[in-house]
Amino acid sequence: MAITTNELGLIFHRIRAKLYPNHLQNVKGEYIARTSNEDTLSIDEVCAIMKTRAGFTGKYEDLLVHVHQYIDEAAYQLCDGYAVTNGYYTVYPNIGGSFSGLNETHDHKKHPISFRFRVRAKLKNLIKNIQVNIDSIADTGGFIDTFTDQEEDSVNGVYVPGNMFAIHGSKIKIAGDDPSLGVYFVPVNDPSKAVKVSRIGKNNPTEITGIAPNTEHQDNRIEIRTRFSGNDRLLKEVRTIRSAFVIEAC
Repeated sequence: MAITTNELGLIFHRIRAKLYPNHLQNVKGEYIARTSNEDTLSIDEVCAIMKTRAGFTGKYEDLLVHVHQYIDEAAYQLCDGYAVTNGYYTVYPNIGGSFSGLNETHDHKKHPISFRFRVRAKLKNLIKNIQVNIDSIADTGGFIDTFTDQEEDSVNGVYVPGNMFAIHGSKIKIAGDDPSLGVYFVPVNDPSKAVKVSRIGKNNPTEITGIAPNTEHQDNRIEIRTRFSGNDRLLKEVRTIRSAFVIEAC
């Protein structure tokens, strides 16, 4: 994410995006914008940027230790039921499912625990300083628009291995008899550890459903490998469709 200034000296954040054909119901317009691929910044990288961009004057090593300690403690408090806020967003625990009464004990499958993200006013106020730059019209040979963890009700955010998911997009149907074809969860830091989804439900050009696998990595992209062409003929070569977004295992 880059930062520019306009003639009034106001700071703008720049988000790069591409245009995709609009297949959304009740949404006018020929195209919709989706953010272009951006790397997910680690704690170490953000701390390094604080030194180079924000002018942090302390020792980088000390900063790294303190930030890790804060995040670990915040996670500890979340697990004890507290909501944690930093002024920009709040993370809070959520218990799903339903209980029959006081005597029913908690069951992780029936009453899944998740963590929700809520944007605070301080972050919302920054939106007016964000400038969107459209890079180009995306390759329409097929694209992934959204990934939804249906049990977490999370879109392009988090997912839980073992939960049912739904992928929406264009020309994403898995077609062909090559065993390499299918839906894959691909670790950002080690794509060689990609895991193929073994349980697929719906499989059509605009929607695929299935059960999320465990890659044992936190940050993952979605890949669909198919020979689907949009008509009765199969493509000669396998087409790989990658999500522009990263989803986080929890």
